[in-house]
Amino acid sequence: MPETTGTATVRATGVLRPHAEDAFADELAALRAADDRPRPPRWRLSPWAVATYLLGGALPDGTVITPKYVGPRRIVEVAVATLATDRALLLLGVPGTAKTWVSEHLAAAVSGDSTLLVQGTAGTPEEVVRYGWNYARLLTEGPSPDALVPGPVMRAMAEGLTARVEELTRIPADVQDTLITLLSEKTLPIPELGREVQAVRGFNLIATANDRDRGVNELSSALRRRFNTVVLPLPATAEAEVDIVSRRVEQLGRSLDLPAATDATDEIRRVVTVFRELRAGLTADGRTRVKSPSGTLSTAEAISVVTGGLALAAHFGDGVLRPGDVAAGVLGAVVRDPAADRTVWQEYLETVVRERDGWQDFYRACREVAQ
Repeated sequence: MPETTGTATVRATGVLRPHAEDAFADELAALRAADDRPRPPRWRLSPWAVATYLLGGALPDGTVITPKYVGPRRIVEVAVATLATDRALLLLGVPGTAKTWVSEHLAAAVSGDSTLLVQGTAGTPEEVVRYGWNYARLLTEGPSPDALVPGPVMRAMAEGLTARVEELTRIPADVQDTLITLLSEKTLPIPELGREVQAVRGFNLIATANDRDRGVNELSSALRRRFNTVVLPLPATAEAEVDIVSRRVEQLGRSLDLPAATDATDEIRRVVTVFRELRAGLTADGRTRVKSPSGTLSTAEAISVVTGGLALAAHFGDGVLRPGDVAAGVLGAVVRDPAADRTVWQEYLETVVRERDGWQDFYRACREVAQ
């Protein structure tokens, strides 16, 4: 899951969300200076240093590398090792398990460039994955190398970098199939020019996919075989999830210039507890079964709810995060389908929240926004 840092260096002044290679430039530079292990061709860091960048650690000179991902170390090691081979990497998981976050940081650490990105949607055309044309030059000159507009994957192949494809299963099946030859033969044909682009050493591809709603199109077996799949799990414990939410909210609060909350831990813990219990269909003590709503209630959604609550507390309160600041966000996250989810939420409020010691203020706030 995504982590934060208090030492990230933002190179682009005024940028709301700098790329990973800019936000964490100092850490990447320190790792590169201290890294004396073998590096695959065109990698900026060794596989060990890439894993350290994601998982955190301390360098011999005392530099602290903040964790970007909290989870099983072996997952990160398998992902990094995959990129050092000729197999592409597929990060699979439910929404909010930091697939995009991990893919961005992997590309930043391996290639120093996380921007070679294809954003998958139901309308993603083939040329976005392969290449397009400068139509003004195409009309005047005809097909020529100067009229060709390389796509992110084509650029990565030519320069030996890491490309990223987000939400692979949302891309139409016929467009997905353009990746099969590219990943198996490491070649991108350009029939209009009678030539091809062959991938140079260092090239690889990271794709992400959601395994909850299955996206729009399933991956064909032929395409799936071209990937090594790594499943990113939800946080194993409530404490781990509270820590992740707290750190990420702190980072977002700084980037948005929100005043730091005096003590947000109690409300973060409540939000995380509610989300975990509704996800699992069981209370934390294992005594009461509850119905689960239609939404995923991921860690990313908990981060969003708490960040929104902090904005309310900062601009319309006294800066202290209270139940009334997060109640509306919790309701919006849980009740995605008004017909079904509202009943689920009301039952949970009355059977669990109402009876829980120390939660009466949270119960009242949630009842008030639900009316």
